[in-house]
Amino acid sequence: QVDVAAMVRLFGYVDVTDTAFIVAVLSIAFNPFFWNVVARWEHKTRALSQTFGSPRAACYCLGAVILLLNCVRSHCFTEAMKSQPKLEGWDCHWTYYSGLAISAVGTLFVTSSFLALGFTGTFLGDYFGILMEEKVTSFPFSILDNPMYWGSTAIYLGWSLMHASPAGLLLTAVVAISYTIAVLYEG
Repeated sequence: QVDVAAMVRLFGYVDVTDTAFIVAVLSIAFNPFFWNVVARWEHKTRALSQTFGSPRAACYCLGAVILLLNCVRSHCFTEAMKSQPKLEGWDCHWTYYSGLAISAVGTLFVTSSFLALGFTGTFLGDYFGILMEEKVTSFPFSILDNPMYWGSTAIYLGWSLMHASPAGLLLTAVVAISYTIAVLYEG
């Protein structure tokens, strides 16, 4: 059996009806939905490639939009944490530095994934017909499937711990669920 007392206590710190929290949830869920729908639409129609004059230009434009949406998502995540109470017992050096370490590991996974895949490999180039010569199996793909997704999730987890934010922890769970659904859809 699962002891839900800790979870009930955690939810006592989170106002899920707060506008900033709702906007953060929507932005978190929207991003993978958006890029998967657009990428599949491009794969079927080649409309973006035709509009931008080449698959590479279209992929770079979609990548720029995805990066912009990620900035919006991070801003919404931060604003939602700021609008909710902190968990005072976690507002200490130990939790802060633990969160910093988790964020650093997440950043390592995201950055090394990007370096291994390149811009078009990261931003759905395969849907534009821009294929890599072979499957990437080097670090971090050698130790983790979808390291960019899980690295990003770790960054949000660390950020939440650094801010002693129960709302951030709940939003991190939304990030993890969104990425899990995206992985299932993409697979």
